[in-house]
Amino acid sequence: MSDPDGPLPPLFPGRDGTGVRVAVIDSGVHPEHDHINAARIVPGVRIDREGLCHAGPDETLDRLGHGTAVTAAILEKAPGATCIPVRVFADSLATNARALLAAIRWATAQDVDVINLSLGTTNTAHTMVFAEAVAEAAAKGTAVIAAHDVDGTACLPGSLPCVLGVTLDWDCPQERYYVPDAIPAALCASGFPRAIPGVAPRRNLYGISFAVAQITGFAACALEGRERHEQSAPAQALHAALVAALKTVPALS
Repeated sequence: MSDPDGPLPPLFPGRDGTGVRVAVIDSGVHPEHDHINAARIVPGVRIDREGLCHAGPDETLDRLGHGTAVTAAILEKAPGATCIPVRVFADSLATNARALLAAIRWATAQDVDVINLSLGTTNTAHTMVFAEAVAEAAAKGTAVIAAHDVDGTACLPGSLPCVLGVTLDWDCPQERYYVPDAIPAALCASGFPRAIPGVAPRRNLYGISFAVAQITGFAACALEGRERHEQSAPAQALHAALVAALKTVPALS
């Protein structure tokens, strides 16, 4: 896939995600990073491996950089959105199902519009409990956006029917996404984060995490100005809105 010469026309002209609340379940955020507008960050929580919540600014401070980069990628697409950090990673990019489930439920209770999960598990033993958690979010009108798979291996919760799953295409322009032929219920996006001047893309963080973040940023723009309805399938409705936006611009070759 390649993009035409010159800049691509915007998918959501005049929209920046204003009024849309996004929970970012990750390693927290560093509000003083150059790519982060601290005014768009509101207090969140840290959730430990026992599923317990810990509040306070130090609890959500990112010490790994991953959550900050994910949040920056979201805000690059939707600078008017509000991001709520939900920190589940401590000393490494690893946690357990109990913490992730508690994070999803905490975010759902905050009445956010979108939950960004730039992570997941391939352990199918957790299928039922993740299905229950994302169904609770859907019942409140919250769309969960998560990695559908990693190198072809399905991830939870991103491969579940009521989640907007995201796949990765290194050749997809960062200003676009598309519907993958093999997984029509998902969306495919670039895996590169917001660029750092002077740093080659492959020397920065990259991967499926940032494809998810790209879609979340676009989703915030799609949701701007819409009343939040309690519905059983917010992720599917969001998928439809994002696909509809693609029809307003020239197709990629």
